[in-house]
Amino acid sequence: MSTPKITIAIAGGGIAGLSLAAGLIQHPQITVHVYESQCTYPRTGAGLALHKNAIAAMDLIHPGLKKTYLGRANLMSRDEEVELATQVLLAEGVHSGRVIGQLGKARGRKTIAREDLVMGWIGLLPAGTISFGKKLHNVVLDDGRAKLEFVGGTTAKADCLIGADGVRSATRRYLLGENHPATAPKNHDQWYLYSRAVPMDEARQVVKEEWTRNVAILCGSKGYICSLPIDKGRILSCTFQAPGAFCGEPESFTTGSFHGYSEDARAIAELISRNPQQSWKIYDHDPAPKYYYGRVAMIGDAAHATGPFVGNGAGQAIEDAAVLNALFARVTNVSQIPTVFRAYDAVRRERSTNAISISRDVGRLYAYALEEVGTDPGRMQSYLTQAGSYLNDVDLEAQNADAIAVFEKLQSE
Repeated sequence: MSTPKITIAIAGGGIAGLSLAAGLIQHPQITVHVYESQCTYPRTGAGLALHKNAIAAMDLIHPGLKKTYLGRANLMSRDEEVELATQVLLAEGVHSGRVIGQLGKARGRKTIAREDLVMGWIGLLPAGTISFGKKLHNVVLDDGRAKLEFVGGTTAKADCLIGADGVRSATRRYLLGENHPATAPKNHDQWYLYSRAVPMDEARQVVKEEWTRNVAILCGSKGYICSLPIDKGRILSCTFQAPGAFCGEPESFTTGSFHGYSEDARAIAELISRNPQQSWKIYDHDPAPKYYYGRVAMIGDAAHATGPFVGNGAGQAIEDAAVLNALFARVTNVSQIPTVFRAYDAVRRERSTNAISISRDVGRLYAYALEEVGTDPGRMQSYLTQAGSYLNDVDLEAQNADAIAVFEKLQSE
């Protein structure tokens, strides 16, 4: 008699959930199903410029992840061998124009809209692997298995649940408890965001050609401005982000707020002001004391949502997927699942939690509100260099190996 396959439910079909699913479908002892809350993917968010750690993590999961990303993204240089990075510049004050950071430096670096990435990754999954319109509402353990209860009354069961269900995660609520101080998303600095997806022909009439091809972060005391080319270079995603706790929050977006900012910053602000298409608050998580319980675990934004300030939220999510994929490759029995999650928690929780703290500090730095560096360009540059090194200069093969070593040690006890 054949051994029953291990069934894994993934709640959430975003970057974390899909990258993990793409890995898990390769293991013959596993059956995986993804439950996505949306009926269709909305075109929201400012686009992604994935950093070196994200690209390296893809290679450890499934070759199609990187291939799809590279095929659907916008190359930041005409030469794939050129190393490029997000340029962080001061846009206000006596040092305006000075470059203080280069984030995510890598060869062949590209930018992509989130929707384009996830739609490409869905194509890696066998037909019937993902169900849409399945918003997780509650989790119940039923005879040792995970029972998923969705809004609308439908249910599903699996040997385990991996929650990749975003910043307002039902999985997180189940694991930590409704009233735990780290359960609900936070916005301690009262961050808010305005954005606009600008047709590139319009953008080229206003901003320098350099900022239609590359990612720019332009810093100032009222908040920072970012531009990022997406949709194969047909759209320039422009955003303004500011911490209301330090800068206050205006009733509407106006270019008059940027008096004293550089010409480049004011040009991008002008594009946003013509039709601010989206406005929302920016949330992250306070550190969770655990990422799993029994046969339920959380990954990505459900586990460690970060602000966009260092552009590493997606990278941390894909790192989660790489570790879990490596661990599940070694699983032969459902009884090993809690040990998998314990090893994942041991290796990933500290690093991903540190990413939240780093992102918060970098956001304050962009708004000239990080006390330990102030507006000193040397100190700002030093801080960004250290932060970027921690997030990107990481041996992900060693991280996977560490998780496997923890798993094997726990198995032998």
